[in-house]
Amino acid sequence: MPYNNLEHIAFILDGNKRWAKKNNINLKRAYKKGLENISDLILDCINIKIKYLTLFTLSSENIERQSVINIFQVIYDDFSFFFKKIIEEKKVKIKIIGSKLNLPTKILKLIEHCEYETRNNNQLILNLAFNYGFKNEIQQVLQKFKDNLSINLTSSEDIKKLFLLGNIKDPDLLIRTGGEKRLSNFIMYNLTYTEIFFIDTLWPDFKFEELKNIINKYHTINRTYGL
Repeated sequence: MPYNNLEHIAFILDGNKRWAKKNNINLKRAYKKGLENISDLILDCINIKIKYLTLFTLSSENIERQSVINIFQVIYDDFSFFFKKIIEEKKVKIKIIGSKLNLPTKILKLIEHCEYETRNNNQLILNLAFNYGFKNEIQQVLQKFKDNLSINLTSSEDIKKLFLLGNIKDPDLLIRTGGEKRLSNFIMYNLTYTEIFFIDTLWPDFKFEELKNIINKYHTINRTYGL
């Protein structure tokens, strides 16, 4: 059974740059520490029987920033080890939600490889919002409808499956690290009844103890789903 019926957790992973500045290290090392923290988070979620984990890793608004080169470099250097240790051994399925446009060819090939190689895994579904923005997602949904006007939209589930997360359960819980109190254009359609926690901890400093504390607080909430 999932951890007290908590099935889907989403994260906005914020604070890598400030962590680098605070610790007087370069940004590439900060992003590497952030990737290591993602590895730990995946293992923690598997251990407590979370079914879906959705991570906002790179926004489409930030894709043109110079600092994104550091993210790509960490992926080039360290993702193979991450993939083998976490994804293959723990049977995690990767789904990329976001645009595949404007990505370096090497990154695009790596993404496609990960999705293909993990397509039959079911230990944990890992949705990586990479080069993602909700405004772009809305455009994609409208384009799908424009391309096929016969799409059935008679129920909320019919509409939901047009969005990138498909018909999986919406996040029960969203955690944003780094102290900012906004959603930053992240899966807005799927957060209607999600419980949201904004915390000051910078992403590379986030630990399982803090996740457990948030989950305990989550279970004190009387979730009425708008009633």
